[in-house]
Amino acid sequence: MYRAATEQPVDTLTAAGKAFFDMLGVFAEFETNLRRERQAEGSAAARRRGAYRGRPPTIDMEEIRTRIAEGQSPTRIAREMGISRGTVYKAKAGKPGKAVQGHLEIREDTVP
Repeated sequence: MYRAATEQPVDTLTAAGKAFFDMLGVFAEFETNLRRERQAEGSAAARRRGAYRGRPPTIDMEEIRTRIAEGQSPTRIAREMGISRGTVYKAKAGKPGKAVQGHLEIREDTVP
């Protein structure tokens, strides 16, 4: 890196050096916060345009609910559909993407 002949390193042992160094940190944090705000504004604008939808769902939650209504156990449903039991519990609670609270009865069925 090129350094001018008159450039001196910042002496952080002095009060002025510490204050200068702290100010550099303040400006760096300020720029980080500005960047975060601009990103949030851009994401919100994309959502309004409909361009920010995320990944399309690949699991049929209604099929899971149908199997639960038929009396199949979460373990069996998960094995047959190749998904996690947690996904089955979310479908049973009717809140996809949310954590399930409460007690669920788990039966051990024999899988053919």
